[in-house]
Amino acid sequence: MSHTTPAKTTQDKSPQATNTPTTLRVQGMDCGGCERKVEAALTRLNHVEEVSASSVAGSVRLTALPGKTLPHSEIESTITALGYQIIDESADTAEATTHTPWWKTPKGRLVLVSGVLLALAWALKFAWPSLGTWPFVAATVVGLVPIVQRAGQALKMGNPFTIEMLMSIAAIGALAINAAAEAAVVVFLFAVGEMLEGVAAAQARRSISALSKLTPSTARLMEQGNIREVAAASLQPGQRVQVRPGDRLPCDGFIMAGRSSIDESPVNGESVPSERGEGEGVFAGTVNLDGVLEVEVTKSAENNTIARVIKLVEEAQAAKAPVARFIDRFAFYYMPAVVAVALLVAIVPPLVSPMLWSESIYRALALLLIACPCALVISTPAAIAAGLSVGARHGLLMKGGAVLEQLGKLKRVALDKTGTLTAGTPTVTDVESFETDGSVDQNRRDEIVRLAAALEQGSSHPLAVAISDYFHRQQDTPLPTVQGAHALAGHGVAGQVDGRTLMLVSPRYLQRFNRPTSDGDNRIAALEAQGKSVAVLIEIEIDVGIENERPLGLIALRDEPREDAREGLQALERLGVQAVMLSGDNARTVAAIGDQLGIEAEGELMPEDKAQRVRQWQAQGLGPIGKVGDGINDAPALAAAEVGIAMGSGTDVALETADAALLKNRVAGIAEMIALSRATMRNVKTNVALALGFKALFLVSTALGITGMWVAVMADTGATVLVTLNALHLLRYRFNDV
Repeated sequence: MSHTTPAKTTQDKSPQATNTPTTLRVQGMDCGGCERKVEAALTRLNHVEEVSASSVAGSVRLTALPGKTLPHSEIESTITALGYQIIDESADTAEATTHTPWWKTPKGRLVLVSGVLLALAWALKFAWPSLGTWPFVAATVVGLVPIVQRAGQALKMGNPFTIEMLMSIAAIGALAINAAAEAAVVVFLFAVGEMLEGVAAAQARRSISALSKLTPSTARLMEQGNIREVAAASLQPGQRVQVRPGDRLPCDGFIMAGRSSIDESPVNGESVPSERGEGEGVFAGTVNLDGVLEVEVTKSAENNTIARVIKLVEEAQAAKAPVARFIDRFAFYYMPAVVAVALLVAIVPPLVSPMLWSESIYRALALLLIACPCALVISTPAAIAAGLSVGARHGLLMKGGAVLEQLGKLKRVALDKTGTLTAGTPTVTDVESFETDGSVDQNRRDEIVRLAAALEQGSSHPLAVAISDYFHRQQDTPLPTVQGAHALAGHGVAGQVDGRTLMLVSPRYLQRFNRPTSDGDNRIAALEAQGKSVAVLIEIEIDVGIENERPLGLIALRDEPREDAREGLQALERLGVQAVMLSGDNARTVAAIGDQLGIEAEGELMPEDKAQRVRQWQAQGLGPIGKVGDGINDAPALAAAEVGIAMGSGTDVALETADAALLKNRVAGIAEMIALSRATMRNVKTNVALALGFKALFLVSTALGITGMWVAVMADTGATVLVTLNALHLLRYRFNDV
């Protein structure tokens, strides 16, 4: 539902439009501490108004001050000075950085080298005890060098309270008090923790980058009767492509010729293939299963469904949820506070008790290591990124962590009728005959449909199309020819079929004839009370020069609920969310559909009325409110609600205004979004509890001298591993129980 805008590298010196964000791809930024370092350094640059770094997305978004341009050269030098690398957004580079094995990354190599040196140091300790602690000192120094470098780079940028700085002080201090073995273990475990964070971030990024592979690299372009292979990225609206059985569609478009089953599961998660024929839309990345199709391109490569989904999710990952922003603020104050406590632990005990300075300093250094908030900071973005990724793979697109978090809090959801709860197009619901000879049967109903479809052939009116489609589904015979067909302005059509003069008109047209009320009139009134549109088939008979009208039968049509509408509403009810229908359609039709679905319904509402209803509920404390719609008339209410959700088949205005979109066009997707949000927030709360619980336990045990330095770091690294694995577990989330 969104499209991918290539991130600008620092080689792009073009001025940026006021307040237009620029996105940079950054390699090596894999944890919450990395985010804070980058944000703190870039915020200090001239003309930079706002910076948002995302370790999960591996990107930095910058916004210039109004009327200013971003200082690209300074941005590049600042990021490079912090030890990170800006990478090109080309497909080859992005592919390489995303899929690099962990042992080939700088952090992976550091783990291997540190591990080998630590193992060698322990072997030498037992083989040649006379060497003392020097092997451990060597192992510590080798592993500590890149950490000290990054700490110094951050310090130059005015950010002293970094994880690397705490680690450097603790390790160097341990060497100073002759705790070299502990220092070597600490450095190795810290390297392992950083490497695991990088692996987790890379896996989250791969789940999104995999979407880009759905669109084929080439397409079979049709020009002047010839077919040639071209790059799919070069396709433009208006061109036509041939798609063979088994091929992925290279573009969004409409089928101009052919019919086939389309596997849409790569895009919207729908497991059952859909039949598609002439005039129907198709998505890029879906698979043509069994027929040759001629497809007209409707969107360029950067605007097709896959590209828009990728950009939407990337922007969503960069937009932090309120809980993520709270964790960032907490960590900002938490680290200096723990440094102050560590100083007190190092200085006060020897002054007021017999404790040795070496013991108090050891405890203080261990306390500093525990202060590293890796697990705490990664607990939230990792879970939210996993939730957004799962949603995207199932056609549930959410524009940011804030939207994902808010969805789970919804108490009431307002749904539009046409195109949201209903299919958006009328279908034939009833065919009845007015014959009174007692021989009403299927043959007579088939004849009414055949004659009505003949009168309507060639018309593009929705009711005419519905009748024609119904005839072709029910009967294999060709339509008879209509003679002298003409419109009856505002009432219907007339013409001659099989030598009979016929009219297909609205019930209002019958009022011009002087005729007594019949059972047919009562039946028409009953059908209209159900919100159905009725067309009456009349034959004009001429007897002694006098025209007599003879009603033959009727056809009733209505925009029926989607197949999953009732199921989706029941799923919302199970989640404790109240559903209400708000529609601009006539009150009678809305009430009928509402009764059929078992939902509170209100009709004849203008767009501003729908928005006003949402605001009234909010004022009454019934929120947070969600609004679901697909048209321009839904845009005001989508914007007024805490969460606006657009149907994937909706207008561009609705999709841009909404906070989320249902690519599957399924009502059940609303409940799936809410359930996914709640599962994600449970995951976040579990992660935060794990991170804070481990820290609280070992802060106390270390301050009391119960646990040592390497145990504290192992516990912190273990917490990081646990919260990362718990977050990645969300990637296996299933919607079966919603």
